[in-house]
Amino acid sequence: MNAVEFILAGMLAAATPMLLAALGEMVTERSGVLNLGIEGMMALGAALGFMVTYSSGSHALGFVVAAAGGAAISMVFAALALGFVANQVVAGLAVGVLASGLSSLLGKPFESQTLIALPKLALPGLAEIPVVGVLFQQDIVVWLTLLLALAIWGVLNHSRLGLIVRAVGENPHAARAVGFSVITIRCAAIAFGGAMAGIAGAYASTVYTPLWADGMIAGRGWIALALVVFGTWQTGRVVFGAFLFGALSLADLTAQAVGASVPSQLLACIPYGVTILMLAVISSNRKRLRLNSIASLGQPFEG
Repeated sequence: MNAVEFILAGMLAAATPMLLAALGEMVTERSGVLNLGIEGMMALGAALGFMVTYSSGSHALGFVVAAAGGAAISMVFAALALGFVANQVVAGLAVGVLASGLSSLLGKPFESQTLIALPKLALPGLAEIPVVGVLFQQDIVVWLTLLLALAIWGVLNHSRLGLIVRAVGENPHAARAVGFSVITIRCAAIAFGGAMAGIAGAYASTVYTPLWADGMIAGRGWIALALVVFGTWQTGRVVFGAFLFGALSLADLTAQAVGASVPSQLLACIPYGVTILMLAVISSNRKRLRLNSIASLGQPFEG
């Protein structure tokens, strides 16, 4: 397998944890709430997913519990940000640190334990195409994530529910005036974002790297947050950004595979360096950023 095939083979799987978390955060932010606790929620989901999968032998149960755990810890953030009208940045960071601590505590007994990853599912016909065929040999979670991205795009842009979520994010006072419960809708969006972060963490610990090690999320939650801005809150752009960062995250392994003599530490920094560069480029275009941004994002609302 050459370098191109190696990157194509692993790109979608590497992108999946970031894409799941970014899609959940995008929905949360579309409702007008900024949740910076995604990294910790992913870490908690990783620990819960690994614990349950290791104990039960069921990946499906592990994902369900991870989603429930992510949603539950996100409700702590919702209580602070919506119930007590706390600063969303501070509340998100505090809940993220709490979730990270819980992850370390719960995962300690499982340190260095391993699991059997999910099998690959090849798409008939497409998987046999030379070179790019490896792109169509992925586990079922990858395929479901892509379908979920399509579903989220459809709901946000072509359904009444999506219109309500966007209306709450753009002008919560107007949304309340026409009869919508802003707090309820935002709570639901936060819970969805937390559940997605939990599933993302579970995928990272039980499928992508099926072993438990403290700190294994390693900044993926922060990249997911950056992807939402990078994609200017548009589903298709977020998906593209996740694929790009998924490919970049394989730079270290690709260099080893082809025998390149480049320090692994330098290659491991590439995704984070590109994140900073992309955010700087996007932030420099104020007009485009304002055009796609959420009007009430991060602003307190008392229902």
